[in-house]
Amino acid sequence: MAERRVNVGWAEGLHARPASIFVRAATASGIPVTIAKTDGTPVNAASMLGVLGLGAKGGEEIVLASEAEGADSALDRLAKLVAEGLEELPETV
Repeated sequence: MAERRVNVGWAEGLHARPASIFVRAATASGIPVTIAKTDGTPVNAASMLGVLGLGAKGGEEIVLASEAEGADSALDRLAKLVAEGLEELPETV
């Protein structure tokens, strides 16, 4: 299983607009990805309600994971998006 641990770069955490940006990127990856707080229960990264339900705050560590083929590159892109707190989806997502 591929896994990335990253700190949330959005000051407001993963809610509202940042969660929407992240969910769109996770969906666009084309592979099943989970997201969880450290030691928390993983949820589907493509689920807006699941991501919002995490209550991940700015600076808090989250874990992205996937068992799919090609997961390493997809997780790298998602981890970068979360860590940098990007306000727009990059063209490469």
